[in-house]
Amino acid sequence: MAARKKTHSRTRTTRRPRRGATTRKKAGSRRKRYWSGRVTRTSHAMDLRQGVFTGNDPDKIARSVLDSAKRSHTRKTTPYRSAMSMINFYINRGGKGLSATKKRVLERAKDALRRQAGKRKKPAH
Repeated sequence: MAARKKTHSRTRTTRRPRRGATTRKKAGSRRKRYWSGRVTRTSHAMDLRQGVFTGNDPDKIARSVLDSAKRSHTRKTTPYRSAMSMINFYINRGGKGLSATKKRVLERAKDALRRQAGKRKKPAH
């Protein structure tokens, strides 16, 4: 008698997600909280004027942030670097939600800050 090959059917009744796979969140679950939001709300590293980033004048934004940096007693570096860091922080915090127009204004504010602080932008290679 010839040997017959046995066939096994492997069926799973429940399928578990792979380890590390994203799963759906329950409706009404809490939103994820980011460290940058907490920094924006609670940090006293530099006391900025309320609504400084809502304007559309890059020179005004740069002047205000630089003045705040000069007044601050808690900064760890030069006023120029603190001011530039704050503008970059705001751009990065905005992320994809920052409109192209607003991002363009903030990039121009960085250029204005360089001019006001007497710094030159390094040439690209």
